[in-house]
Amino acid sequence: MVQGEVPRNPRSAAARAAPRALALVELPTVVDEVVDRLLTALALGEFVPGQRLPTSRELAGMLGVSRPTVHDAVLRLRSAGVVDVRRGRTGGAYVRDSWNRGSAEAVRRTLLPRRDELAEICDLRCRYEGEVARAAAERRTAAEARALSSLLSEFARARGPEAEHAADIALHDGVLRATHNAAIVQLSRDLLARVVIGVPIEPYDRTAFGEALAQHTALVEAVVAGDVERAGRVAQDHFTLATRTLERVMARADADAAPPGAHPGPPAPGRR
Repeated sequence: MVQGEVPRNPRSAAARAAPRALALVELPTVVDEVVDRLLTALALGEFVPGQRLPTSRELAGMLGVSRPTVHDAVLRLRSAGVVDVRRGRTGGAYVRDSWNRGSAEAVRRTLLPRRDELAEICDLRCRYEGEVARAAAERRTAAEARALSSLLSEFARARGPEAEHAADIALHDGVLRATHNAAIVQLSRDLLARVVIGVPIEPYDRTAFGEALAQHTALVEAVVAGDVERAGRVAQDHFTLATRTLERVMARADADAAPPGAHPGPPAPGRR
């Protein structure tokens, strides 16, 4: 040290530098997180192209955030070209695309850190939905059997992603009602919400429509016939479709992050 020089306090220097260093770190906001969750929901097919998103009030309830937060997130999605916002009696936010340039990053932030946990929850859900179907086959009434047959016909006739997805959800809701147990219904929905980060809507992959139709047919036939064990086996296998959709979307997110020349991942859900 030069004579007369004031000794430097390393701690003071670090303290002075800290605000500058911290200023470079941008922490995600609640709006950022909602944007990620909605982009992930679109990638999973929970909302399909052409479909109107739930209202701000409904989304706020699903996601556990405020309506202004949802409003800001939807505006950001509109700026990114993911949704169109329309006015009037049929107004709202309508899905334009299930995957855009921000989707891979969103999936990597929402799903990939939970990959092992999701595998376990999906395994549990497949097994549980088998028990749901067994209860439905055991308890369904004659009226519910007729209703399930009608819902199956509606799914077979559905054309277009929105109609197919709605018919798929309606059929599974019919199976749940046939259990005559509100606790069974609630646990089924809770498990779904854990799989899809809080938006309790079944993922949908249009490329698997033919497979889903065959499985729906076998499931309804078993429930209507009161074949408890067969209903359980079919349902348990059927719900692996959602697991495969999750895996495909995560694989695409991995592939989109891969260096140039790497093998591309599978396509996002979308019936060709």
